[in-house]
Amino acid sequence: QKQWQAVAATFLLVVFAGCCWSLLHYFQNMAAVHEGYLRAKTLLTPLENDHVRFSWLVSIAVMTCFLLNHFVKTKKVRMLLWCGAVFFSVYLHVLSARTGMISLYIFLLLYAGWALWQNKNSKVAALLLLAFIALPLFAYYAVPTFQNRVRYLVYDFSFVKKAEYLPGGNDGARVMSLKAGWQVLRENPLGVGAGDVMHEADKWYAHHVPDVLSTDKFYPSSEWLLYGAFAGWIGVVLFTVVMAAPFFTTVWLPKIFWMALHATAAFSFAYDMGLEVQYGIFLYAFLTFWWWKWGRDERRKTTDAKALP
Repeated sequence: QKQWQAVAATFLLVVFAGCCWSLLHYFQNMAAVHEGYLRAKTLLTPLENDHVRFSWLVSIAVMTCFLLNHFVKTKKVRMLLWCGAVFFSVYLHVLSARTGMISLYIFLLLYAGWALWQNKNSKVAALLLLAFIALPLFAYYAVPTFQNRVRYLVYDFSFVKKAEYLPGGNDGARVMSLKAGWQVLRENPLGVGAGDVMHEADKWYAHHVPDVLSTDKFYPSSEWLLYGAFAGWIGVVLFTVVMAAPFFTTVWLPKIFWMALHATAAFSFAYDMGLEVQYGIFLYAFLTFWWWKWGRDERRKTTDAKALP
């Protein structure tokens, strides 16, 4: 158990160092960063500036702080972990990447419900629900990057709502890729194979957005649609089964953390190609097997303790 706690502490320190490195770049040129958030830019992050994957990793760091508090008894260490959770939560709002922030909110809601239902701890549940409401409101008025991010999203969404093309638009390009992917799946219920997805998607782009920039044409920005384009409805069903399997797996850690890990992963895969990039597939596999093995060893420890005379 101490070895797994040491692994968790090392994980937190590495993520903390990555956040500090990112914030260092922010503080060196705050005005330029703030202006960049009005043009779909974000802070520099580790993982070769993959802010989507890094933001999810930071949200998992918050969960890890909560998880370790279930094992650590020392007050000073517990306080340090709570401070870490607050730091990572604040950083997520400075970074303002939706994947990490929404993953954080999903975890807060799940943990609040679990605390109320499982432990009858209404104080913890109320505190987390308050944080769920207060964090985005506070960030909007106190964190310039968050405010500018919201302003850009509203601007970008105005084009999406009118089905108008905005060159370089973030959400607009994502929505176009989803529409193209849906057409590929609908017209090819058995799939077209991995090599022909963009060839088929180009037909949708040519018909609906003929002047689209090549840099705004993506593979379908959803793992479900992507596997549907690869292998048709069979691919959609198989991917759904694979993503659902962890929820029915017994893990001897507090169940809420295992559920939150995979709920946030499934959420991110619903609108992003997280498994098609090296960092995404590594992080998902590493975190899943780490927590699974941690839980398995916790089970062995519990079983051995019960076997003692």
